[in-house]
Amino acid sequence: MRKILASLIVLIIIAAGVGWVLTAPKPLDPSVTAGLTGDPEHGEAIFNAGGCASCHAAPGAEGEARLILAGGKAFPSPFGTFYAPNISTSETAGIGAWTVADLANAMLRGVSPAGQHYYPAFPYGSYAKARPQDVADLRAYLDTLPATETASRDHDVGFPFNIRRSLGGWKLLFFRDEFVMEEVNSEPLARGRYLVEALGHCAECHTPRNALGGLDTSRWLGGAPNPSGQGTIPNITSGGLSWSEDEIAEYLASGFTPDFDVAGGEMAEVVQNTANLSATDRAAIAAYVKAVPAVE
Repeated sequence: MRKILASLIVLIIIAAGVGWVLTAPKPLDPSVTAGLTGDPEHGEAIFNAGGCASCHAAPGAEGEARLILAGGKAFPSPFGTFYAPNISTSETAGIGAWTVADLANAMLRGVSPAGQHYYPAFPYGSYAKARPQDVADLRAYLDTLPATETASRDHDVGFPFNIRRSLGGWKLLFFRDEFVMEEVNSEPLARGRYLVEALGHCAECHTPRNALGGLDTSRWLGGAPNPSGQGTIPNITSGGLSWSEDEIAEYLASGFTPDFDVAGGEMAEVVQNTANLSATDRAAIAAYVKAVPAVE
């Protein structure tokens, strides 16, 4: 009996050690960002495509105030309420002291400068598909924006979801950097895929999730319950949206639907960003959305 108990203890220790290794944060190799310099003009386009102001501007901010990235917006979910952090150029309250490598690890790997996992409420599961050069350009643009000393608010997440190390297990199950639409046959469609699946992270809202919060890619962009528990987010595949490519592109520019309605709620925030993209990029997004397999 003692031998059996000793063997069990050894197995538990080994399993715990293996689990500790497997769930460790995995930052990028430093060579990925070594020598990268950013172009702030292109970084502004990345900023708009990524919808950074929609999450990180202070709640209720309008106009130029949307560029003061104080954070504070709440994101209710079944796992708790997450709050967008200050990502302004403040070196104490924001990310002004971050390097390109720090931002790339956050966006592409979900790893903080302190070496901790970020919660996937920050959509690094989508940003993982982004190009490191685009991250460097975004960093250069962020450096041109004003600082604010507003402190970031702690997430309201209870046990066991407040155990950061467990997010390493979540990443093992659900974190992927491959495109969902594996093959594209044109440059506009490739661009649209990059904008929708990576920078725009549209699936984070428009795709349903499983019980652990992983995206159900079999129903890609097929609509989902609102994480707040209030209402639903629409199916934007051709199984739920009959708009033409031109109508989708116009909606992303003006917020007006073919039925003479107007974007509201969170989508109104999104349109404030997509309206700043080029007409070519909006057309590419529309082409991608129409090419996604229909979810009925």
